[in-house]
Amino acid sequence: MAGVRVSEAAQERYDDSIFSDEQHVSRVVEVLKAVAHPVRLRVVAVLSHGECNVNGLATTLGLHQAIVSQQLRILRMSGLVDVTRRGGFADYRLSEPHLIDLLQCMEGCAAG
Repeated sequence: MAGVRVSEAAQERYDDSIFSDEQHVSRVVEVLKAVAHPVRLRVVAVLSHGECNVNGLATTLGLHQAIVSQQLRILRMSGLVDVTRRGGFADYRLSEPHLIDLLQCMEGCAAG
């Protein structure tokens, strides 16, 4: 293709990355969509420090429990959050530890 320049090294790095595989790219997009909502991002940030129940999350975030529950459901459906039920209580935690790295990366990007 005329005018297209990609170094051989750049092409090799791309070919060896997960971004050259459609299934991996789809999963990355799914993760990014899941945390691209302000409440869900804040929930993930709180859970990055440890387990928490819905009431604790709602109090920490200053939101109604119903809103937090709705966003937790989406995070669970995306496979990013797990729940452990004990009696009538449910504790939530990150199921994907790499989310902590993603949060740190986003903090760095936002800080400029």
